[in-house]
Amino acid sequence: MTSASSIPADWTLHRFPGGALCVPARFAGQAREAWFDAHRPDAAPVGEGGRQAAWFVDGEHGPAVLRHYRRGGLRAKLGRESYLWLGASRVRAYAEVRVLDHLRRAGLRVPEPLGAIYWRGGTSLCYRNAILIARIPGAQALASRLDRADPAAVARAIAAMHAAGVWHADLNAYNILFDADDQVWLIDFDRARLGVVSPEQAEKNRLRLRRSLVKVAGARGAQWWDALSRCLPP
Repeated sequence: MTSASSIPADWTLHRFPGGALCVPARFAGQAREAWFDAHRPDAAPVGEGGRQAAWFVDGEHGPAVLRHYRRGGLRAKLGRESYLWLGASRVRAYAEVRVLDHLRRAGLRVPEPLGAIYWRGGTSLCYRNAILIARIPGAQALASRLDRADPAAVARAIAAMHAAGVWHADLNAYNILFDADDQVWLIDFDRARLGVVSPEQAEKNRLRLRRSLVKVAGARGAQWWDALSRCLPP
């Protein structure tokens, strides 16, 4: 499998001192660095998941979620928002935009990417980055609505993602959403990979989700996952 490393062909790139941002062509004359500022006046923290690095925002781009990339676990000790610079084509925000664009073109319900940015001072060995995605109206995480969530619908969404050639790096109970019409959406494709998804990789995704469900809801989460697993392809 290969990393998704380039922005979509119909996006535009804007360079500025200390970094660059990319947006869909329709925003070419409007986008600015301030769109990605976590301290913008309208920013409201996302309550679930996000490592305290995601905010609801609104503006010329429409209702959106701004997410700054932030490390977790032991790697966070090296700098929670710093990533090793390996060239613009390897910026994680750009890679996630490419995966989202691929999945949307394949007909899956994933958020529309609205922009991505990186900041890198001079010849620094590290960079920071962020992504802006369209907000899903009325969305609730699976973790919040197990009693009303259809395991078969979630199973279909996961199977469709794998059939489209995408492996999710962190499929958990907060990265599966239901909108106001009970449609299933998949989110947070940081570190996702494009390519043929092997049965072993698909199973790794599923077991990651099971661990998350058990952590969130204990025996009830495990029972719900058992129902989902019966709906998944072998």
